Amino acid sequence: MDISPNKTNKRNRPPEKSIRFPVSAHNKLLKLSEKFGRNQSLLFVQMVEYFYRSSKDPLDIGEEQLRKALSRNHDAYTSFIKSQEKVLLIPMRVEMERMIKNQEQIVSFFNDQVLKANKSLLENQQVQIKAISESEKMIKVLYQDREIKRILQQKFLIILDTYIKNRENLGSFKTREKEELVELARKQIAAM
Repeated sequence: MDISPNKTNKRNRPPEKSIRFPVSAHNKLLKLSEKFGRNQSLLFVQMVEYFYRSSKDPLDIGEEQLRKALSRNHDAYTSFIKSQEKVLLIPMRVEMERMIKNQEQIVSFFNDQVLKANKSLLENQQVQIKAISESEKMIKVLYQDREIKRILQQKFLIILDTYIKNRENLGSFKTREKEELVELARKQIAAM
């Protein structure tokens, strides 16, 4: 490469330099300038500016290839995720929503059944409490009747014992006194 300063300054342009490079490189520069729609000198200046600003080494093409590879991989991952979304995630979400609805229906049905069972159980408990209360009343009445009967039996035995003792004391010839004794015993029993 031979760089020589251009001594002429036409139309107040900044001074220019010339570079010698192989024809194959010139052909590539022509293709690039046509592709980007710029003249060769402008494209060259922009290439220099690009390398200057980015601090990239033109020999290090691996970085650009890495960027392109990463971009391709990113696109591949994105398309993979989209396909997985269609194949797995969307059907899984639909199934989860269906399962949640089923669970809600089961819980609702269970709650209805439990509430009905609890209501029935409470009603049965009230019936049992009422029956137990009536049974307690009957038991009290029966106990009182039995107690009254026991007391009456005791009194009756006392009256009978008194009657027997008095009758034996009277002897066998005193009929009028015996009748009075029987009448007294009847009155005592009637008074109970």
